Amino acid sequence: MIHANAIRKSFDNLQVLKGIDLTIETGEIISIVGASGAGKSTLLHILGTLERPDSGQVKIDGVDITGLSPKKLALFRNSKIGFVFQSHHLLPEFTALENVMMPALIQGTSKKEASSKASQHLDTLGLSDRFTHRPSELSGGEQQRVAVARALINNPSVIFADEPSGNLDSASAKSLHALFFDLRKQAKHTFVIVTHNEELAGLADRKLVMKDGLLIDQLIKKH
Repeated sequence: MIHANAIRKSFDNLQVLKGIDLTIETGEIISIVGASGAGKSTLLHILGTLERPDSGQVKIDGVDITGLSPKKLALFRNSKIGFVFQSHHLLPEFTALENVMMPALIQGTSKKEASSKASQHLDTLGLSDRFTHRPSELSGGEQQRVAVARALINNPSVIFADEPSGNLDSASAKSLHALFFDLRKQAKHTFVIVTHNEELAGLADRKLVMKDGLLIDQLIKKH
């Protein structure tokens, strides 16, 4: 699903990524751990097309994303990639249903079909009674589930999550972690998760350890 080769990235004089090679298979759940400043989020943003590397190549589902124009990259991101961040980034003036519909509407899906898809995802995630609630009327765990539904609506090939449970209490965090594995089982989604949560990291098929801009170790879960 993802192949990264010799990824390097600097900000001013600070070299953040120093040559990352990484292959992720379809349906894998990968966690990336390491101290703050190790380059985890930068790597995630490059793999997720939110930033471009200074050098190197990233392929997702066979497409070289480093060679796409900004317009083609935006179209690819909308159709192939879902994002879940620590801050849910829901639009406060819109309902849960409307927030989930947004990526589908951007893709050109009709309002009726987008509403139907959004309703199905919210229902699957246990939010069937929260369609008309705005973010301020939802708990932290509910807001993050809305964000997950939004990430899923265009049936992406891969979902990138950056500290997805960082703002949640322990019960909500456990629920979110279980949800990721349920989604992988149901639809074979690929997940790449940056986290400081050791429980979540340990559940992944592979735990990748970053230090000073390099991948220094990987632990493979024994099935």
